[in-house]
Amino acid sequence: MNYRELAEKTESYIIERRRWYHANPELSQKEEKTTEALVADLKALGLEPVRFKNCYGCYADIKGGKPGKTVALRADIDGLPIKEETGLDFASENGCMHACGHDTHMTMLLGAAKMLVETKDELCGTVRILFQPAEETAFGAKRTIAEGVLDGVDAVYGSHIWGNFDAPLVSAESGKRMASCATFDITVEGRTAHGSAPDLGIDAIVCAASMIMNIQTYVSRNNNPLNPLVVTIGTINGGSRFNVIPGKVTMTGTVRAFDEDLDKIPNALRKIINGTAETFGAKAEFNFDWMTVPVINNNEKLNTICQNAVKKLYGEEGLGHLDTMMGSEDFSFFMEKVPGIFTFLGSRDTEKGYIYSNHQEQYTVDEGILKRGAALYAQFAHDFLCEE
Repeated sequence: MNYRELAEKTESYIIERRRWYHANPELSQKEEKTTEALVADLKALGLEPVRFKNCYGCYADIKGGKPGKTVALRADIDGLPIKEETGLDFASENGCMHACGHDTHMTMLLGAAKMLVETKDELCGTVRILFQPAEETAFGAKRTIAEGVLDGVDAVYGSHIWGNFDAPLVSAESGKRMASCATFDITVEGRTAHGSAPDLGIDAIVCAASMIMNIQTYVSRNNNPLNPLVVTIGTINGGSRFNVIPGKVTMTGTVRAFDEDLDKIPNALRKIINGTAETFGAKAEFNFDWMTVPVINNNEKLNTICQNAVKKLYGEEGLGHLDTMMGSEDFSFFMEKVPGIFTFLGSRDTEKGYIYSNHQEQYTVDEGILKRGAALYAQFAHDFLCEE
């Protein structure tokens, strides 16, 4: 089956649906209208969508004409709290934005579903079309898994459009792709005093500042430099008046890493934080939570199937290299449960002015590349099922 040709024929449908979803973004865990539209679109393709019970989102199965295994194709559906400044005729006007490209993910997958429905008699198994909510807050994958969306699934494929990667290349590389993500908060308890008598207080701001420097020293002096690690303090709040020694400071931050020992980093940070607080005579509370695990393409069979699918569609020149990144994706939780692969579709085109990266208020894409993402969804599913 020539999914490249089918994608060309399906392009107008993909673009039309992309513009609707782009104009109507919804935030994580609030994707009600998005889900309604997806259900309607799936029904229009002759499918029987199943809504998730404890979150938004849905899935539908395309049963092939021959028996076989099941492969899931996943797209995320939530937007971001960003005011759009693209100037597009179909720009969002509700204060939210599909600044991460999830509008394109949904519609590339809808395009793939349309093509797979048309060719279902040739499929050797079942394709599960999965629309996952709340990726931006890392809740969606776990909640859909808890509802059994991976039951009976033998492999899962995910893809992300990427503003810092040249269009229309596809990165289907093996190895480490995206880091794990953790959030943490720190509360420093000192003792309030008048600003003119610092000896009577315990300065929580000075203590917190020392913690920040010590934490950065952990990254540069205790972590193996060959093991990527980022620790960022994103917020710091404390003090009430210019002439008062502050008695309390709160901070929040994030960790990005590939370390397989999930206790190593929080234990090290806790030791630094408590030791610094003790030095100043203060007290500290530290809370740490891993939101995602790393995305690692370590299934060589799926890697090969996917790379060959790109070559089959667009030749060797369709593949490109994208460096490992410290961003994160909750698609990693799917990959913990079943074999999976995660790819990237480039959207950067400096000649056409597509120069902005994901999560920027001016981020958008050349719609001409979307058919490629849809074709690869379909080709991978077809080839995986035939291989099996």
